[in-house]
Amino acid sequence: QQELIMTQRKSFTGRKSFTERKSFIAAAIFGLVIAMTLPACVVAPDQGHYAAGVVMVAPPAPRVEVAGAPPYSGYVWVGGYWDWVGGRHVWVSGRWVAPKRGRHWVDYTWVRDGDGWRMHPGHWERG
Repeated sequence: QQELIMTQRKSFTGRKSFTERKSFIAAAIFGLVIAMTLPACVVAPDQGHYAAGVVMVAPPAPRVEVAGAPPYSGYVWVGGYWDWVGGRHVWVSGRWVAPKRGRHWVDYTWVRDGDGWRMHPGHWERG
């Protein structure tokens, strides 16, 4: 009965045992170390696949698209192309666009650049 009274007194005083304090300190230090290291984590782009506008992964073959009839007379078909988005090739579907007087459409193309590929965007050209 004397032991039970002593245990109750300890719990009322709020004092913790040495082992409990040691565990708390260890957990606090661990939390502090994690809190200090997480901000140092940096996510960098995958340099193995993309660097300075050059993609190291060859684009897939162009998809075959059926243009159908233009919505208006004289509209120009801008063919689809593979774009590089989020570390992978993504198909952008073709579309009809209004013509520009004295110009013709030059399609998007991928050209070899060293060990990789560089996209030349589609554009209107004189002539």
